[in-house]
Amino acid sequence: MVVQTGFAASVATLQADDLVGEALSDPLLAGSLWVNVALMGFALLAFTYMGRTVTDEYAKLIVVATIAIPAVSIASYLALISGLTVGVVDIPGRGELVTLWGRYLTWTFSTPLILAALGLLAGTNFTKLFTAVVFDVAMCVTGLAAAMTSQALWLRWVWFALSTAFFLVVLAVILGSWSRDVESQDAAVQRLFGRLKYLTVVLWVGYPVVWAIGTEGLALFGTGIAGLAVTSWLYSLLDVGAKFVFAFLLVRFLAVEQPTVTRQGLGSEGAKPADD
Repeated sequence: MVVQTGFAASVATLQADDLVGEALSDPLLAGSLWVNVALMGFALLAFTYMGRTVTDEYAKLIVVATIAIPAVSIASYLALISGLTVGVVDIPGRGELVTLWGRYLTWTFSTPLILAALGLLAGTNFTKLFTAVVFDVAMCVTGLAAAMTSQALWLRWVWFALSTAFFLVVLAVILGSWSRDVESQDAAVQRLFGRLKYLTVVLWVGYPVVWAIGTEGLALFGTGIAGLAVTSWLYSLLDVGAKFVFAFLLVRFLAVEQPTVTRQGLGSEGAKPADD
């Protein structure tokens, strides 16, 4: 009995590996991953070069957080391409589905960096920044749970709803607290924050929408490799805007408007640690 069980498990593993291999060999799906590796590789070099002129220590902190975004993305996308963070989930009523669960790993590390850069730009305090990051990580982890749950289809949507609730907290911090914090900053900083704020909010809203209509949710594009590839491309395009465009606008501003940033001191009293 033990031998039979072990044999069945081995067969199931081989079948899952075959499904993953077939999916990753699809040109359309592979292209959605490689395009981000190439773009983020370019971004890492370009942003490092652009940020070399920044001298203010607080501005440097924002630059480092921003440059780390493509660095994390490169490693995460390579893990997807290698199949290290790709698996198969047996969804009731649908059968086995290839899932690129490594994307959630990417977001768990990259989105806090985006929030850190945006919050520091606003000059927010540690408590508000910590709140946004904690709920952001919770959002990513519960999103992963939604994608990997196989016991029942409705449980996937419960996890999705919980992840969305955490997301709403993050949006409340960005649109509420941080929008008020930035009012004390220079006009140029306020304008940039406004652009980055709406860029982030609009594009981040796209992620749960893609989840809901993609292969992990309603599967409007189908559950096969073609549907997976379309879903992957939508996520990749969102990543380009939410990471590359965001980081480019921010690093360019800090490099060009450095005197303004330094003079206004971006690190307002609320953003500084308390004295001992």
